[in-house]
Amino acid sequence: MKTLGRVAVALLPFGMACGAQAADIATVKTEAAPVEAPFFLFADTQVGYRYQFPTVSPGVQIQRADGSFVSREAPKQILNISHADAWAYGTNFFSLDILKSGSQLPAGTTNPPGSIGSPFFADYGNTEAYGLYRGTLSLNALTNTKAFTIPGLVKDVSLAFGFDANSQNDAFGSKKRDVVGGLNFAFDVPAGFLNLSVHAYKEWNRNGFNVQPDRDQSFDVVPEFELVYNFPLTFTGLPLSVTGFNNIVLPKGRGVQNVADFAFNPKRGLEFLSRTNLVLDLGKLVYDQPNKVDVFIGFQYWLNKFGNVETATFKGTEEKSFLAGFAFHVF
Repeated sequence: MKTLGRVAVALLPFGMACGAQAADIATVKTEAAPVEAPFFLFADTQVGYRYQFPTVSPGVQIQRADGSFVSREAPKQILNISHADAWAYGTNFFSLDILKSGSQLPAGTTNPPGSIGSPFFADYGNTEAYGLYRGTLSLNALTNTKAFTIPGLVKDVSLAFGFDANSQNDAFGSKKRDVVGGLNFAFDVPAGFLNLSVHAYKEWNRNGFNVQPDRDQSFDVVPEFELVYNFPLTFTGLPLSVTGFNNIVLPKGRGVQNVADFAFNPKRGLEFLSRTNLVLDLGKLVYDQPNKVDVFIGFQYWLNKFGNVETATFKGTEEKSFLAGFAFHVF
C-alpha cells in the first residue's frame, strides 16, 4: 500500500473584486462583486522517490545448510505520484507507486521453461504498479449541520470509500483489486490531523502458483481499519512533521474453493501495515518557500504481508525496512 494519506483542510478566504463605472464623467461609482469561490478548497500534487531496504516477498526464501528457511531480502526503488484535494463536501486522495525490486526478488512466471514469461527466475528484479484511491463525503456538509461533531473529540464524520489495484510481474503474478466502504472519523487535534476509517473490505487477486482455471481468488468481506496522521513538530524550531498510517485487515479466508488448491492458499491471518516518516520541508528551511520540496526518512513494518502467515517452511511474510526519499509539490 502508498503512500496512504488524508488532507488537513483549511478554508481559503473568499476574494472580493470591485469594478463599475458611471457614464457620467464627473461621477465614478464602484460596487463590490464577489468572485466565484474555487471548486477545490485545497489541492496538492506531488512527485516523489523513495529507496526502501530491506523488503521481502511471501514465499521467496533461502534454505540454510541446516535445512531451515529465511526470507530473501532485496531493496526497492519506488517512484510515486500522488494527488490530494478537498472540496465543499469532502476529500479525494489518489496515489500511484511504481516499485522496482532488486534481482533478489526476480521477475518471471511459473510457466514451463521455454514458454513466454519463463524462466522462473530471471536475472532482474520484478516491477509492480500499485494504485490507490480514497474519498470522503462529510456528513456535516451533506446535512448542513454540526450533528456529527463532538467538541474536543471528533470534528467530523464522513462517508468513506475507495479502491486499490495492482499488477506485478513475479512468479505469483499478483493482480489485486479491492474496494472499501465505511465511515471516516476526523479527530479534533490541536495541530495537524488524525483520521480513522472503518471499512468493509472486499479483495480479489490472482495466484500464479495455482493451476488454471483456479488462479483467480475471491476473498471474504472483512473489516478493515486505516489510521492516518500528520503532526507538525513545532517545538524543534524546524519545519519538521511526523506523518504516517496504520492499516489492519482482518483474516479474509483462503480466496479459493477448490480443495486441491488449499496447499498454496492457506487461511490468511490478520494483516498489519505501518509506515512512519519524519518529513523536513526543505523549501521552507532553505528558500523560505514552504510546500515545494520535502525530504524524509522513515520506517515500515508489515506483519503477515498480504495476509500470509509465516511457518517454518514459508518465509517472507514479516517486513521491517527503512526508507528515505524526497518529493516535489508540482501543483
